[in-house]
Amino acid sequence: MSAEATDPGAPIRRRGRPRIDLRRLGRVALLGPVSRDRLPDAIGHVAEAHRGHHPDADLTVLHKAYVLAESSHRGQMRKSGEPYITHPLAVTLILAELGAETTTLTASLLHDTVEDTEVTLEQVREQFGEEVCYLVDGVTKLEKVDYGAAAEPETFRKMLVATGDDVRVMSIKLADRLHNMRTLGVMRPEKQARIAKVTRDVLIPLAERLGVQALKTELEDLVFAILHPEEYEHTRALIAAASPGSAASGDAGVTATEDPLSTIAENVRAVLRDAGISAEVLIRPRHYVSVHRVRIKRGELRGTDFGRLLVLVGEDADCYGVLGELHTCFTPVISEFKDFIAAPKFNLYQSLHTAVVGPGGAVAEVLIRTHRMHKVAEAGVIALGNPDAADGVSAPQTAEPADGERADPTRPGWLSRLLAWQQSAPDPVTFWTTLRADLAEDREITVFRTDGGTLGLPAGASCVDAAYAQYGDEAHSCIGARVNGRLARLSTVLSDGDTVQLLLAEDATSGPSPDWLDHARTPAARIAITGWLGAHPQDPQGSYGSRPAGRRPDPQPMASAPSGSDRSADRAATVVVDRPDATVRLAGCCTPVPPDAVSGFTVRGGAVTVHRQECPAVARMQAAGRTPVAVGWGDAAACRVTLVAESFGRPRLLADLTEAIATADAAIIAATVEPPSEQRVRHTYTLQLPDAAGLPALMRAMRDVPGVYDVSRAQHPAAAV
Repeated sequence: MSAEATDPGAPIRRRGRPRIDLRRLGRVALLGPVSRDRLPDAIGHVAEAHRGHHPDADLTVLHKAYVLAESSHRGQMRKSGEPYITHPLAVTLILAELGAETTTLTASLLHDTVEDTEVTLEQVREQFGEEVCYLVDGVTKLEKVDYGAAAEPETFRKMLVATGDDVRVMSIKLADRLHNMRTLGVMRPEKQARIAKVTRDVLIPLAERLGVQALKTELEDLVFAILHPEEYEHTRALIAAASPGSAASGDAGVTATEDPLSTIAENVRAVLRDAGISAEVLIRPRHYVSVHRVRIKRGELRGTDFGRLLVLVGEDADCYGVLGELHTCFTPVISEFKDFIAAPKFNLYQSLHTAVVGPGGAVAEVLIRTHRMHKVAEAGVIALGNPDAADGVSAPQTAEPADGERADPTRPGWLSRLLAWQQSAPDPVTFWTTLRADLAEDREITVFRTDGGTLGLPAGASCVDAAYAQYGDEAHSCIGARVNGRLARLSTVLSDGDTVQLLLAEDATSGPSPDWLDHARTPAARIAITGWLGAHPQDPQGSYGSRPAGRRPDPQPMASAPSGSDRSADRAATVVVDRPDATVRLAGCCTPVPPDAVSGFTVRGGAVTVHRQECPAVARMQAAGRTPVAVGWGDAAACRVTLVAESFGRPRLLADLTEAIATADAAIIAATVEPPSEQRVRHTYTLQLPDAAGLPALMRAMRDVPGVYDVSRAQHPAAAV
């Protein structure tokens, strides 16, 4: 199958294969059994398509499955008036065209037998084995008699759980929904709309995540035609008008003899031929929804917007060879370049994307991939077959990752997360709502843990999401995080490739703040937080459990600092300034001490303020045209510095910190301790050291105090100068 622009009412076919009349095949199926030495005509097309992908496939089991399906469905009719057997035949043909292996096709032929006939799962198991039985059971709907209004969400939950063990369950479901959508015209309009909305919200995102673009694109067009008929008709008219040879093509700016995409394709073929690169260059028409999106984005369609060039080569290295030739011989549109070979999408998709400018300024988008990449891009996990079979996988297997998540490419990270959070959503309504919201996230990022593992998260996820993804309910006691080595708030949004270290409090009884719900994007985090808050209702003082809610209170002073003039003179005693009689102040925003590299700037009143060179205030003053003053450190070794200690709250913490400071021969000039917030305490100390060289040892001693997880030099916003 291909994702080309087609009439959603007509099935997509492989080039060169005649149209299959399923109504006629249904009548043939009703004529009864045929001789045992050949397959029935009704399944012959399936066998032909299957042998095209698997030349050595044993078709005996397909014959056996067809006989059971035909006999069990005999006498049943679809609402369209066709014999019911045409439906499992059509579903199986869709999967055969995509390259599904024999077991999947066998289960596809039988997928409605247990649900709609007298055939039992035990009979399927006895005749076809445990594997086929599992697939058939996975796609069998739950009865409304037993589940009522919850039947649909619980059926999807059942299928998703089964998909977690064998992704072929969802492959059959997607093909089943595609054929049902093709024949939805016999339903009442309101039922068409309901089915189309579920397809849009659940099945299409699943097809996208599983990489089955051939099914996803046709499903999108079918849903588009039902839910947005006016926009669909307008788009169809634009595509028809732009087709070369169309009577209306002149209205769209394209004549029968003028097809800019064909012209560029010929030029590309010539360039690759001259370069000695063996490649197949195809024009790949966009499907209706894709054309509609381009029109919305650009406002007016260009002649090349109705399709893209697809370049197929033999080896991965050839892809980059093609890219180099195109960027050398054509003007590239650099902003359109994307490398999904070096960094594949989370749905297994690999390709190089670029755009080049052809004759007359026409811009053509180009996709470059190998034939194997193209197969996976079209069929996704269906092209991978059975991951447990030695010869059933097209994509290479990798070793088991360090974090224990399956390396099986048919069990991606998003599916593992989905299976995990659905266990915490026993309510069908919560599950159904959360599932739709989860599937609406169409991009994924990978963040690295400090222990060498990785976390797959949806784009826009925060440290809160990372905490629950790594620790589950233990993340209730998370008090902070380091992102790329720097302390960060739990609300920090993570980017692809970030390294994150989550900090947990020692007090396991603490819990999340209601504010966390504002930063949680993943269902697992939201369900866990909501559950904890529900079990720990807010008390009259506005706190939850043992954790105070809301903002961090103002810091409370422990000791008073010296007056500003005394402090400045004392701290600046070791600074040498190349300006006689100038008053010198050490900046409070960066608290420089020997042997820091420093810069000085004249401020109001003629005083010189000294900053560490990496202080942001230095860059701001230089940008404002301030001339730096030469400053340096004198012979005196004593210094004053402000340190900030971040720690978990615990008894005797203050005593242990002051003891560590005193042991380093430092004098505490002033100190403040902020009240605990989320089990985290911040201490700020202004210290007088007899020798600046002892500062690193002092900071190490403070970090060694149990419960202290960070000690840093004070960094405060600089006041206007």
